[in-house]
Amino acid sequence: MMSFSRRNLLQSTLAAPWISLAQNKTGKTNVLMFAIDDLNTHIGCWGDPLVKTPNIDRLAGHGVRFERAYCNYPLCNPSRTVLLSGRRPEITRIHDNTQPARTYLGDDAVFLPEYFEAHGYFTARVGKVAHFENQVHWDISVNDMPEQLPDDLRRQVMMRQKRGQEAMMRKGPDGKILPQPLTGGIGGMPWRATDNPDEKESDGATARHIVQLIDDHKDEPFFIACGFRKPHTPLFAPRKYFDMYRLEDIHLPNTPADDRDDIPPLALICTNKDNLHSDEERKQVTLAYYACTTFMDAQLGLVLDAMDRHKLWDNTVVILWADHGWHLYDHLQLWGKITQFEESAHVPLIIHAPGKLAGASSRRLVEWIDIYPTLTELCGLPRKSDNDGTSLVPLLSDPKRAWKKAAYTMNWRGGDRYGRGLCTDRYRYTEWSDGRDGTELYDRHTDPHEWTNLAGKAKTADIQQELRELLRHGQKTNVPPRG
Repeated sequence: MMSFSRRNLLQSTLAAPWISLAQNKTGKTNVLMFAIDDLNTHIGCWGDPLVKTPNIDRLAGHGVRFERAYCNYPLCNPSRTVLLSGRRPEITRIHDNTQPARTYLGDDAVFLPEYFEAHGYFTARVGKVAHFENQVHWDISVNDMPEQLPDDLRRQVMMRQKRGQEAMMRKGPDGKILPQPLTGGIGGMPWRATDNPDEKESDGATARHIVQLIDDHKDEPFFIACGFRKPHTPLFAPRKYFDMYRLEDIHLPNTPADDRDDIPPLALICTNKDNLHSDEERKQVTLAYYACTTFMDAQLGLVLDAMDRHKLWDNTVVILWADHGWHLYDHLQLWGKITQFEESAHVPLIIHAPGKLAGASSRRLVEWIDIYPTLTELCGLPRKSDNDGTSLVPLLSDPKRAWKKAAYTMNWRGGDRYGRGLCTDRYRYTEWSDGRDGTELYDRHTDPHEWTNLAGKAKTADIQQELRELLRHGQKTNVPPRG
């Protein structure tokens, strides 16, 4: 393991007069974190009438659902590095899935569970929490591939991950590493209804291990993270979850035929190529995505049952987040992530905190950099000085209070080509390579699907200039008003 400065942090904590580690055993608030891979907002409590997510909906009943939460980089490794470090992607400089999280932050960076460990917490993770798990220290760190998973499924999962790594390493004409569409399997998005019981699937094994950890450590302050793989591809789940959906109920986006005419080419790069042969196949992939979401939700329910059984809701913060969204044939042919569009950047976020509101929702703009300072404040820990975000604790009591002007998202396209953008209460604005490779402006009040690019139009010149200034100079001043 790397020699980062957790030991130094612990020594400074022990010397600090405002922390008493002796109280941790009886007075500290626990943290239970659900990290979900590739989950978009096709969820019951986000207003989707078709997708069955009774346990995510159940968790929302315990806390605050953030309707306008955005990841700062819609790809697994960069997004998780932002969340675990509390630093923006411009600082982490992790822009693909090949760079370990400490490449630029260094060994002295203290990631979220390490900060809690230094303040007297037992820490554990099962499943995917960081992209490179060896970059983050936990007391217990367990991968999520059950030994009993059938050989053919294990091989397909491992090959899929290998193809993803190889694709990210392909180089363009200038020799720079470029993100590439991932292909393979059935249209690049293999799906299968398996005959496994839940516990023989990866997420099923993860949930059961998490329950055991809660059983074993319920009487001490803990930070336990449960990393679910689904609905990430390959879209494999037990058959009973596929049987909950009918193909005739699946509807593809009703995208206008000319939607792509006003979109810069760099904006249309995605992680999965649409080489499906028919709309029926596209509906089948969508159905499989929904089935995997419902399967994951059922495993989440097992962990919530443990919370009920041990009566932990009154002394445990529970947070659910996804690393990014996922396109389902949006904007004609987009599947996956790494775009600036709503379907890729918009993410689920639910926070239950003892003594705060339950069953509430907030439409205020929040970002993944906000999670680190939120959890430390909820647990009475000192704010980490280099956190870039804003604690969301005030919104847990007053979800409608005035808040940030914008949430920021970026993507890298190789070399000096970047997409950097933001969304406000009304608009989404993106500049590709500082505008050299195109600009996008969408009015989400009148155009929620982002089908009409208003950038460069005379009628929107003033708002475009305002958003350009907010994008280029507004991050440091993008804080809620006082009071």
